[in-house]
Amino acid sequence: MPAETAIPETRPPSAAPFWVSLALPPLAVVGALQGGWTIALLPLVTWYLFSGLDLAIGRNTDNADPMTPAHALRWHTLITLIWTPLQFVMLFWLVWYVPQAGHLSTPERIGLFFGVGVITGTIGINYSHELMHQRSRAERWMADILLAMVLYSHFRSEHLLVHHRWVGTPRDAVTARYNEGFHRFYPRVLRQSFVSAWRAETRMLARRGLAWKTPANPFLRYLILQSGMITLALMLGGWSGLGLFAVQAGTAVWQLELVNYIEHYGLTRRQLDDNRFEPVQPHHSWNSDQRASNWLLINLQRHSDHHFKPDRRFPVLQTYPEAEAPQLPYGYPVMTMAAMFPPLWRRIMNPRVRQWRARHYPDIDDWTPYNGT
Repeated sequence: MPAETAIPETRPPSAAPFWVSLALPPLAVVGALQGGWTIALLPLVTWYLFSGLDLAIGRNTDNADPMTPAHALRWHTLITLIWTPLQFVMLFWLVWYVPQAGHLSTPERIGLFFGVGVITGTIGINYSHELMHQRSRAERWMADILLAMVLYSHFRSEHLLVHHRWVGTPRDAVTARYNEGFHRFYPRVLRQSFVSAWRAETRMLARRGLAWKTPANPFLRYLILQSGMITLALMLGGWSGLGLFAVQAGTAVWQLELVNYIEHYGLTRRQLDDNRFEPVQPHHSWNSDQRASNWLLINLQRHSDHHFKPDRRFPVLQTYPEAEAPQLPYGYPVMTMAAMFPPLWRRIMNPRVRQWRARHYPDIDDWTPYNGT
């Protein structure tokens, strides 16, 4: 590792700050019980409080020793295990309680479940992302349960089989193209990612001599889990509860795809021939080492290292200097808000993409093949 990279420490960072997400479900309960302005607590805290904390606390460029043994990370990984049952209880208690809460108006109910979707997307899907990369069957099942709660189970197949293999190439739907605004990216990804996930799974089955309708197809598990969540919502909250459940699921998916949009915007891998691209390196993902938002997002913003070494657990993900990985100017809370306004986004990010191209691929003059959508 180059000398300018932070020297690894012998111990991982304290686990305590990463437990901050546990403070969010009680805010959902407060919103349900009190109504009024309290229904805005979840987005206010998740987006604006952590944006302010990033500004106040700054960056963390320290790197933990990547060879830290698993037992030394038990308090870090416990949070992802606790979150799954916690989110399940929170979500379905709200689905039961809110439709019968006479003190809540219809706009308040919808607003509350929008806020719940912010955390089931920002925290829940993010934790499922951490869990799906682990070898433990129990952790992978927890990932599936979290994704079923937002009706986006195919994300696991798409992420593991397609995105990690083809990131930064035209074969990856989730890599946002240069000059592609989020409002074009979002419907394209919704269409393409399900199809690419299905194709990847059925091709794997075909190589094993199995048809798509085999019980080994994970899409069957996805269907059962998602159907179970929908049925439970309908049983607990009736049609109103099911509608509110759908509001949080849609909001969560929107939050996920906002993050996907900013993580690789405009970054591409060199094509070596018709079927091969250069190996994934840290400079193929945008990096951010903002301290507070990485507490909330369990180091997801150290995304350059995640794609470089996907099997690393979040406490030991590394950060990189500008020479090795492109840097976002702000943390994800600010950048996802900016992405909703394409002219602002292009003003912030397009110059950085051009600087990245000049730094890493000075020999490429014609970027037209890389700019297509």
